[in-house]
Amino acid sequence: MLIQQNDGSNFFNRSWAEFKVGFGDPRGNYWLGNELLSQLTVNNRYKLRFDLQSLSNTSWYYAEYSTFRVLTEADNYTLQVAGYSGNAGDAFGYQNGMMFTTYDRDNDQRSSVNCAVLKGAGFWYSSCGPCRVNAARSGYFYWSYLPGGSDLQSSRMWLQCK
Repeated sequence: MLIQQNDGSNFFNRSWAEFKVGFGDPRGNYWLGNELLSQLTVNNRYKLRFDLQSLSNTSWYYAEYSTFRVLTEADNYTLQVAGYSGNAGDAFGYQNGMMFTTYDRDNDQRSSVNCAVLKGAGFWYSSCGPCRVNAARSGYFYWSYLPGGSDLQSSRMWLQCK
């Protein structure tokens, strides 16, 4: 099941309410919705997969996580992620334990800045990086450790049955 798809446009600069219910079209830029993500992942029946296209060499890379849960809105959709495998490098694992942040709801670890405002998109931010698959401002659409350079051309997040 597709969670997210981003072609690098500035599509993900959205409010908490929009990320809660989801937006876009699965044939283009898309976010499933944090409320549905929480409901689907609470029983740990899914793993998470990222498909990431490098901007520099247009090759595709992947990262999978055997544990993926999104807690409830009362917990600010806190992320629980572990069990990396793949060839993209473990950039998302650093987000473990982070609450979701949007421009109108600052839950990241940086007290001096709202990462969603700085990067132009809502996400689970740990000091504004190293995984920014929703951010599309120049130089911010990014996956640390990606072979051939960290900048992305496109990204997709998938829920997969265990």
